[in-house]
Amino acid sequence: MRILVRLLRFTFPYKRQLAYTVGSMIGASLFALAVPTIVGHTLDTALKAQQNGEVAWTPLIRAALLILGAALLRGLFAYTQQYFGENLSQSVAYSIRNAIYNRLQRLSFAYHDQAEIGQIMSRATQDVEGVRMYINFGLIRVGYILILLAVALYLMLQANVTLALVSWGFLPVIAVISVAMSMRLRPLWLAVQESQGRLSTALQESLSGVRVVKAFSREAFESQKFDLEATEQFRNSYATNRVQAFSQPLLTALNAAALVATIWVGGRQVAAGTLTTGELTAFLGYLYLLQQPVRMLGMIANILSRTVSAGQRIFEILDAESAVTEKPDAVVLPRADGRVEFDHVAFGYQSSRPIIVDVSLQAEPGQVFALVGPTGSGKSSLVNLMPRFYDVTAGAVRIDGVDVRDATINSLRRNIGIVQQDVFLFIDTIRENIRYGRQGATDEDVEQAAKAARIHDFILTMPDGYDTWVGERGVTLSGGQKQRISIARTLLMDPAILIFDDSTSSVDMETEYLIQQALAELMRGRTTFVIAQRLRTVKSADAILVLDRGVVVERGTHDQLIHTNGLYQKIYELELRDQEEAFRGADAAAVAGL
Repeated sequence: MRILVRLLRFTFPYKRQLAYTVGSMIGASLFALAVPTIVGHTLDTALKAQQNGEVAWTPLIRAALLILGAALLRGLFAYTQQYFGENLSQSVAYSIRNAIYNRLQRLSFAYHDQAEIGQIMSRATQDVEGVRMYINFGLIRVGYILILLAVALYLMLQANVTLALVSWGFLPVIAVISVAMSMRLRPLWLAVQESQGRLSTALQESLSGVRVVKAFSREAFESQKFDLEATEQFRNSYATNRVQAFSQPLLTALNAAALVATIWVGGRQVAAGTLTTGELTAFLGYLYLLQQPVRMLGMIANILSRTVSAGQRIFEILDAESAVTEKPDAVVLPRADGRVEFDHVAFGYQSSRPIIVDVSLQAEPGQVFALVGPTGSGKSSLVNLMPRFYDVTAGAVRIDGVDVRDATINSLRRNIGIVQQDVFLFIDTIRENIRYGRQGATDEDVEQAAKAARIHDFILTMPDGYDTWVGERGVTLSGGQKQRISIARTLLMDPAILIFDDSTSSVDMETEYLIQQALAELMRGRTTFVIAQRLRTVKSADAILVLDRGVVVERGTHDQLIHTNGLYQKIYELELRDQEEAFRGADAAAVAGL
C-alpha cells in the first residue's frame, strides 16, 4: 500500500483530469444502475395493468425512452471516463519518466559505475507502462467498481434484504481469492520485471559490442546467452499466466453460483407473493451489472501486483541518493583564473580501500601538470575530483581558493573542460556535437573552434560538411577525428581549467601531430592536467606528478626526474624512450630530405 499511495501522489498535479474522471465514473455507475430500476418498475406496472385488463403502452413507451436516455448518458460518461482516465494515466507516466530521467542525470558517477543500462531502460519503459495501466485500469476501474458496488448494495438492500445477503455472501470469498492471487502474483511479477531488465541488458550489451562479437566469432555464444535470459523471461511470464488461468474461471464460477442462488431464493419469494416479478428482474439486473466488475477483480489484482513490483523498481531509482550533492547555500563560481589546489586530498570508492592518499599540489593559472604512473595508480580518480564527479573523503580541492564542495555544480563544471580518453559523440550533426557544451554558440564560433582543433578541413570534405550526421558513438569517424571534434567541443566552452586524457598511442604520426597542434591551441592560457602517455606532452609540462598506488612518489620536470633513478625513469625506459628515438628518426629524415 505504501508503494501504491506513493504512486498516487503523481496524480496530484493533475487534479482537474482526476476530478473529471471521478465525476465521469459516478455518472457512468448511476446511469448503468438506472436501467435495471427502470425495467423492474416498468415490468411491475405492465403486469399490474394487464391484470386490470388495461393496455400498458404508455409505461412501456416511457420506459423505452428512459432506457434509451440512460444508455446514451451512460455511454457519454463512459467515454469521458475513458478519455480523461487515459489522459490522466499518460500524464502520470510522463511525469514518472521525467522524474526517472532527471534523477539519473543528477546522480553521481558512483551510481552509474554500478548501474546496468538494460535494467534502467526496463524501469523507464516497461515498469512505467505498468504504472500507467495501474492508473487507468487499476485505480480508475477500482473506483468505478466501488461506486457501482456501493450504489448497487444500497438499491439491493432497499429492494430485498434477504436477496441482498444471499447474493453478496459470495463477495467476501471472491475478495479473498483476489487478494490471495495478488499476493502470489507480486513476487512473480517482480521476477518478470527483473528478467526483463536482464534481457534488455543482454541485448544492449551484445548490440553495443557487435564488432567485438564478430571479431571473435562469438555470435553463437551471445545467442545462447540471450536465449537463456529469454527462456527465464518466458518461464516467469508463464508462471503468472498459470495463476491467472486458475483464478479467473474460479471467480466466474462463484459469480454464476451467486446468480443461481439469487434466482432460487428470489423465485421462491415471487411464488410466495413476498417479491414482485419486477423487483426480482431489477435485482437480477443489478447482479448482472456487477458480474463484469467482479470478474475484473482478478485482472485488477494482477495489475496491482505488477504495479507494486514496478513501483518498487522505479522508487529504487527515485530514492537513490547521489554521493555528490550541492549545498543549499552553494555559491556561483565566476569565471575562474585557474588556480587549483589539492590540500592533503584522499579518496576511495570504498572507505576501506583508498585510491588517493594524501595528495597535495598547487597549480598556478596557465601551468601544465602531467600525471604519470602505472595502470591503477589513481591518475583518473585524482582529476575526477576537480569537477566533483566524486567527492574527496579527506582534505579539500580548491579553485581560486573556493572549495569545490561550496560551489554550485553547474558553475564549477562550466570552468572545467574535459577531453576524455573514450570520446563520446551523440547521434547528431558534427555541428551540434561541437556546440554541445555551449548551446548559444553561432555557426562561426563552431567553425573557429574546429579550425583551432585542426578538424575544419576534414569536415568540409564530408558529404554535408558540418551538417553531416555522426553514427552511434561516432563509429563513422576515426579515433583521431573524434578526438579533434572533442577538442573543438571543449575549445568552444572556453574553460579556465582543462583535463585531458592523452591517449594518442593508437593513431598514426600525422594524426598525432594534428592532435598535438590542436592541444597546444587548447592548452594555451589554461591550467591543464594531462594524464600523459606521450613523451611530447610530458616534456612540455611545467610539472610532472608520478603516482603509485594513489601516492605522489615523485614530482618535478622531465629533466629533473630522468636522472633520479626512480619510478619515472623506469616508466621512461619502458614506455617513453621508444617514442623519443622515433621522434629523433623522424627529425633526421626530415633534415636529410632538405
